[in-house]
Amino acid sequence: MTPAARVAAAIAVLDQILQGRAAEQALTNWGRASRYAGSGDRAALRDLVFGALRCKRSFAVLGGALTGRGLMIGALRAAGADPGAVFTGAGHAPAPLLETEGAGVPEGLAALDCPDWLGPPLKASLGADFAPVMRLLQQRAPVFVRVNLAHCSREAAQTALADEGIVAVPHPFAATALDLRDGARKLQASRAYADGLVDLQDAASQAVVADLPVVAGARVLDFCAGGGGKALALADRGARVLAHDHDPRRMRDLPVRAERAGVRIALADGAAVVRAAPYDLVLLDVPCSGSGSWRRSPEAKWALTPDRLAELVALQAGILDQTCGWVAPGGVLAYVTCSLLDAENAAQINGFLARKPGWMLRKQRRLSPLDGGDGFFISLLARE
Repeated sequence: MTPAARVAAAIAVLDQILQGRAAEQALTNWGRASRYAGSGDRAALRDLVFGALRCKRSFAVLGGALTGRGLMIGALRAAGADPGAVFTGAGHAPAPLLETEGAGVPEGLAALDCPDWLGPPLKASLGADFAPVMRLLQQRAPVFVRVNLAHCSREAAQTALADEGIVAVPHPFAATALDLRDGARKLQASRAYADGLVDLQDAASQAVVADLPVVAGARVLDFCAGGGGKALALADRGARVLAHDHDPRRMRDLPVRAERAGVRIALADGAAVVRAAPYDLVLLDVPCSGSGSWRRSPEAKWALTPDRLAELVALQAGILDQTCGWVAPGGVLAYVTCSLLDAENAAQINGFLARKPGWMLRKQRRLSPLDGGDGFFISLLARE
């Protein structure tokens, strides 16, 4: 496909997304209908689509309309390119530009691709970091892997990846973290990945796991396990991990990932979780706004509403109250979000401590996207 044909394809996919279809589904549908497209075309299209979603508001202003066409015109202008050189109507290129498709100037929150209602709470939460963080969230996220230290050292994993054309450098967040600087798209077809030497996991997520007080043989409940990245990392440290999620389908790949990593993780429903209590560590990677990972999931930024945020805050408080009784004497309750909003972070913990006398804050930490990974928050709570 020519660059102009890729832009035309991105316009079609973005129009589907703007009409309510999930980005991944829209891309999958396009791929199935476009068997002529090679892997390079699919990767390029994905970059165009997700780049436009990260910068949806500013690109719409630059392109003159919140449409797939407007977003791609805005993307070209943002990159310093002339849209007229692409929008020619020749071959599979998009139709030529109209006189009405002039460029606007994004200002204020629009320039930062921040929804108006989220500006005040994000500014209050991030302070002087607000604008730098929002600008960073307009960019593509880096790719990290976690080294399975039960299989090899970080240096050995780095060498194994290099042998397959994947350039990786250590990241300071965790002793297991490697930052993939080149060749990241080769990872899942690599021998290092297939043999369980490495697995995909954000560096900040790895730092969160490194903060958890776990010793070999510790009984751990990962109550909101999702895909199981943290459960795998805990099992790699020798913990006996029980994984649970309110939607068990989210854990469907976890047994395969555990087998590849050479660890054992038990999956449990709600009743089994209660029967197996108490635990040395209860990890609550709770449902949240995901604002710290908007580079990876830009749709979530535009889908979040005040009502949905209020629902999430109530849900988080309920999970804290539900699970704190499952912590063994001397154990730890770990509360984690990938949120930048204080309402989901420090304010949530302050509310829990006010509701539950006898608990104390042992450690609290916020990881900013400015540090290199996703934005994360962690609180470690213990009984007094």
